[in-house]
This record gives sequence, structure tokens and C-alpha cells, in this order.
Amino acid sequence: MIVFLSIREAVTPPTPISSERTTSTYEGIITMTTTGEDTRPLPLIGQAVGQAQASLTRLLTGILAGSGTSHLRWLGLQRLNAMGGQPSREAYEADLSYWLQLDGPDAARLVGDVVAAGLAVVAGDDGLIAVSARGRALREEVLAASARVTGPMLATIDRADLDTTIRTLQEITRRAGETNTTEGNR
Repeated sequence: MIVFLSIREAVTPPTPISSERTTSTYEGIITMTTTGEDTRPLPLIGQAVGQAQASLTRLLTGILAGSGTSHLRWLGLQRLNAMGGQPSREAYEADLSYWLQLDGPDAARLVGDVVAAGLAVVAGDDGLIAVSARGRALREEVLAASARVTGPMLATIDRADLDTTIRTLQEITRRAGETNTTEGNR
């Protein structure tokens, strides 16, 4: 049995509106709540998200191994795709630095690695970077293999719950990004 105790500080209710003056003070009130034997407290959201991410990353790493692609290179390709269009090299490096928490030289090295692997190309004289045909094919292959693994798992979860989870995680990501920008962490 799990027991939760909370102690409230002294509470003085507001003064009544009538002409009578009544004052009450409640000190040291202890509230005890019990839950059933099998009930466990919900994990913190960070813990739940972290555990799901670790589990899915293990599955993804196995899929990527079959294609000879490292997890970091895959993330670089995914970020390039998420940026849409053709970002400048500088914008791509800045994006990798922020999202993958890489320092400048490591972000530049990853851009070079993605290009050298043929997953992206430097387009035109302006140095814009774009996903290559090989990069698009790899994405399709990995996403299809991933769907074959995760599809059966997700099929047993209510679609509305999945939609809510996705929207919630997207909103948390957006708010965290705003917090980082506001606090100068970006």
C-alpha cells in the first residue's frame, strides 16, 4: 500500500462580509491518501520519454546497421530533411549544433560526412546542401523497415492516444525551443 502525506501550513480563511468578526486558524492539518496495492505513481515525463527513446533507438540502430549507416549520420540526414529545401551549409551546421548538441567542428564534420556518404549534395555555386537521390532512397528504406518493426506495436495502441502523444511531444519540443531561445541557450 502506498501512502501519501501532505502537511499544510496554517490557513486563515478570509474575513466574513457580515458585521461579525470570526477568525479561524487551522494549523498542522495532515492529509493522508492511500492507493491500491497495484497502483504505482506515474513516472516523470522525462523518464517515460527517455525510456521510449532508448527503446526505439535500439531498434533503429539495428535497422541502420543493415544499411551500413551510423546513427549520427542518420540523424544528420533526418535534420537535413526536416529543414526542407536546400539550407546553406552554415544554416545546416547551426541546426546540427543545436538539435544534436554538437560543437562547431563536430557539426561541420557531420555535414562533410553526410555529403561524402552521398546522402546529400552541395547544389550550385551558392553552396546550398540538399538531400540526394541516395539520401531519399535510404530514408525510404529505413522508414519502411522501421514501420515493419514498430507497426505491430503501434497497431495495438488507440489511434487517438497516439495522436495526442504526438501533439503533446511536438508542443513540448516547441516550448522547450522557445525556452532555450529566450534563455540564450540556442
